[in-house]
Amino acid sequence: MSLDKGIQHHKEHRKEYRGSKAIDPSCRCHGGCDWCLANRLHKYKKKQLQLEQKEQEYLNGEKTGKDTD
Repeated sequence: MSLDKGIQHHKEHRKEYRGSKAIDPSCRCHGGCDWCLANRLHKYKKKQLQLEQKEQEYLNGEKTGKDTD
């Protein structure tokens, strides 16, 4: 039985995709579209930026944390 026929005869209980997921299959779970990818990797990118800044501070010889006299 095809999907359309199954829906018509109430044999199919899967929910239809809504929003952008209905239009673009690459936007679904673990998708590769730019928007979804950026949302998933936001936490990782922030942490990577912090590490790069700390590395730059260390290489430049800047003090971090509390001032000591």
